[in-house]
Formats: sequence, structure tokens, C-alpha cells
Amino acid sequence: MSERYTLRNLGDVDDAAPGFGFGESWEARVARTALGAEQTGVALFRLKPGRRSPFAHRHDQAEEIYVILRGHGRMRLDDEVVDVGPLDAVRVAPRVVRAFEADADGLDFLAVGQHHPRDGELVADAWVGGG
Repeated sequence: MSERYTLRNLGDVDDAAPGFGFGESWEARVARTALGAEQTGVALFRLKPGRRSPFAHRHDQAEEIYVILRGHGRMRLDDEVVDVGPLDAVRVAPRVVRAFEADADGLDFLAVGQHHPRDGELVADAWVGGG
């Protein structure tokens, strides 16, 4: 690994979802550590066809940007649900509750944002089955 840059294929990053019991819903390839990043987080999510995120969450400090790579679906943003599709980019401010739903073909997306340790909070939410 160079101090000037790090190159990793996100498909080669370990899928964290099964270890947390979420493998039936999605893949979660969280790459911050694999890239040696100290200030920026990036993750590749692959939500399986017809599934919703296994949980909703929000951050106290982190602003995140989600970029849809493949598929169509919906994104819950607090009390609003918006349609998303390929190359849509959604900026989400701190404190906004977010979750995803995939259409019949699944939904692949990136999440990118500044890393704030212990900043994430799971939220009980009936939309994803947790409320």
C-alpha cells in the first residue's frame, strides 16, 4: 500500500453483512479500512431483489452521499420515500433517517462520507420491519 494512494476492488472487500446476520438482505462491503482511509468512508451495498435494508439508521455528524450504480428502488428519508435509479446521487444530512428498498432486479449503491467514529445510530422503523 502506497502512502500516496490505495487501489482496491470493492468486490474483493469482505462482505460484512453475514457476520451481522444480514446476509439474506444484502451485501455490505465497507472499504474504509481496506483502503487505509482515515477521514473518508466508502461502502458498496448490494440490496437483493425485492428486499429492504435490514435496518434504518442516521448519523449525528456525518453527511453521506449515496450513488445508485445499478437497479431501481426507493429510499426512505425521514418520513419521505423517493424513487432512485442508476446514477442518482442523494446527499443525506446528519440526523436524517435513511433506508433502501430494491425493485425486482436488486439495487447496488455506494455510500460515501467523512468518517466519524461511533457516529451511526440504528433506528427502530416500521418501514424496514424494525418498529
